[in-house]
Amino acid sequence: MVTIRRTAWFFALAIVMAGWMGVLGSFRGMAEASMIASHGGAGDLRAAEIAKVQTFLEQKVVMQKLVDYGVSPDEAMAKIRSMSDSELHRLASLTERVAAGTDAVGLLIGVAVLVILVLVILMLMNKRVVVR
Repeated sequence: MVTIRRTAWFFALAIVMAGWMGVLGSFRGMAEASMIASHGGAGDLRAAEIAKVQTFLEQKVVMQKLVDYGVSPDEAMAKIRSMSDSELHRLASLTERVAAGTDAVGLLIGVAVLVILVLVILMLMNKRVVVR
């Protein structure tokens, strides 16, 4: 007898849900589509990527490393200008990652998360943490 009640309840719920989906499906939305413009010509994109790499090379730390390896900044820029588009794009995307990793805010957030993690572990071990 119990299974019949459960089956009837499930069947009634399925009918209500199907009706509700029918009501929601009857409202029609408006779909829009259009063409997406490109970012410009290949020359504009290449010039932008060369500018990104050039600003990265102008940093003092990078210039010092280039000099340590025996490469002048002018030679490095000449090599960058002779790269293919795919190599230049890869290098520009790598410089963005490196520049993002040198942010001091990210370092501070990492240290704060580490401190909080240590405090939580100490509290889970029933240790008392007192800050004076």
